[in-house]
Amino acid sequence: MAPTTVGPWDQWLSPALSGLVTGLGMWNWNALAGVERVGGYLAGTWDPPAGEDGPGIIGDGSWPPVIGRIGAIALRAAAPATRVEHREALLAFLENWAGTPMADPSARLRIGAARADAKAVRNEHGATIATTWPQDGRCAVVQVRTGDADPPEFGEPTDWVEVARGWGDAGQLRRLIALVRERGPMPWDPAAVRLLGAETGVSRAAAALLSTGDAGGVRTVPPLDPEQRAVLGLSTAEADAGYDELRRLTELERLELFAHVLPEDPAELWEPTGPGVLTARIAAAWRARFGRARQVPEETLSVLAEHRRLTLHTPAAHVCAAFMAPETHPLTARDHDPWLAEGLGGTYCTSEEQGVRWFQDFLLALAVALPIVYAELPAGDPVRAGLPATVAALRARLDHPGLLLNGGYTARYHESADELRALFGERPHVGPIPLTTASFDDGLSIATIAEPSEKYPHPFVRMYFRPARYGVDERSALLRQVASGNADVRDTVDMLRGDWCARVVERVAGDALPAGGYEGNPALSAPETVARVEKALGVEADAAALYLQLLAIERPSDRRIRLWNGWNATRHREAAAALVAAGVVVADKRARAGRGIFLPGDWAKARKPLWPIEVWKANLLGVRRIGDQVWAEQIWRLTLPELFAHAWDLVERGEGPG
Repeated sequence: MAPTTVGPWDQWLSPALSGLVTGLGMWNWNALAGVERVGGYLAGTWDPPAGEDGPGIIGDGSWPPVIGRIGAIALRAAAPATRVEHREALLAFLENWAGTPMADPSARLRIGAARADAKAVRNEHGATIATTWPQDGRCAVVQVRTGDADPPEFGEPTDWVEVARGWGDAGQLRRLIALVRERGPMPWDPAAVRLLGAETGVSRAAAALLSTGDAGGVRTVPPLDPEQRAVLGLSTAEADAGYDELRRLTELERLELFAHVLPEDPAELWEPTGPGVLTARIAAAWRARFGRARQVPEETLSVLAEHRRLTLHTPAAHVCAAFMAPETHPLTARDHDPWLAEGLGGTYCTSEEQGVRWFQDFLLALAVALPIVYAELPAGDPVRAGLPATVAALRARLDHPGLLLNGGYTARYHESADELRALFGERPHVGPIPLTTASFDDGLSIATIAEPSEKYPHPFVRMYFRPARYGVDERSALLRQVASGNADVRDTVDMLRGDWCARVVERVAGDALPAGGYEGNPALSAPETVARVEKALGVEADAAALYLQLLAIERPSDRRIRLWNGWNATRHREAAAALVAAGVVVADKRARAGRGIFLPGDWAKARKPLWPIEVWKANLLGVRRIGDQVWAEQIWRLTLPELFAHAWDLVERGEGPG
């Protein structure tokens, strides 16, 4: 078989395969012809040119997991939201794959590892090829058996695994290719997507992506364009949230998820019932691997997903899922017993399946999520209703003696082992893996210091702490003093154990609001303060409530005020006009404010994802500023009813805005 290079589509193969294989940047180099060479060599129909002893490496050698799982790539090739150029690249890949032993159910294939003594060997009984470059003298190998005797091998092969076959023989692949070229992509059915979400517990956006074989990938790939999003019925924010929700899946997990969901006859995809049958099979495959979660209301998910600082740490859907089931969710229901290990950059904290990493990410997300769940979701919302139990579960996790978390970094960059010994004592840290790095463990804090090297000429200190022993004692004060940088994890621990969190839990657990009511509506959460404002300003209750919101809410946009207060545009305009007439606000237009009235006085600008705000209110809420620029979000010290009352107290004392 002479290799035929499908040149025009090679450049699109990397993004087309995003999320299904690794080493994407290396898939642009003649990979389509490489599939033909590999197939031809294994089948005995292609010989290497003079000077070569094998078919070479495809991509970074990550293609063997595709064997038996080619259905995942076929689904993406047929999906309605796949870009045209990506579809053509995938169809070319499938065409080449169909002509190889990997698409022949009778071919006996297995994968393993071997010492890199050769690149390929072959005889009448089969062939063995290296699929990766050598690492530590060994490489991954693929073998095909074509006779009864054993095929030739090289380099003491080990770890042989027989490759299970599934959907994707040559006939099915060629049938699907012909159908896509004849009929175009398979049809799209929003009802089938809704069913997929209900049957798995993922969001509508995540379900839409799953139904097209797109379960997230590397962020270097261009995002969905407007035409793709229109097909899926997603906004940009929804698509981003859907990708975030699925981003923790590995390439192998994605391949396995979609490997066997296509029907035996691909033509069924174009039948009226095709999308429903497909999504039902995807749902079954998802439940078999990840179980079924309680689905988060779309309105709730959209509130949290719009806060990008939250999703930097943990996807909004994962945060919501933890709040809805804190007694069973792995982020909140299970203790972690991590240990310290060593890498090229020094020590790091790890645990089984990186559980402590996800837990720590969730803690950082919680610092953002907790005020949102409390203040921006209505009473009766299932995520908000789970707040007290979630806080209780996390406090229990933090009390676990075996939990170890990152403690921040030291304010000084050139500490010596002697200095750390004087601060934290002589005792080294003892864990399941012995450390070569110098360490000092005082029972609460662990300080490690890497020896200087050519790459890192100065010693680098890493700090860890046990939250079960963290509090108000002298050792805790020492940790706060020494490790003052990157203290976000410790700050979150302080918040969870602090008075503000306790009062928030009491508000939510005590059913202080009627079902559907918002804490940010002072008419419901602080009616006594509203009455005081009414009397003092001589305005109606609506105007008094709106004034308190302008005083105390960090971002009182028109959209949020109307949602929280249950107002239409007319009612909102009338309340705003009354405040302008009373002389306590000014009408204006300001960038990214989302409203038309403001407190008098100076205005602080902000860059995304932060929001501009009145300077007086920034000072009230603890919003950090440098000059006229906002640099951080609100620091929560009071509940909203307390904040409304405090803001009005300042106004009454003559310390209000303007």
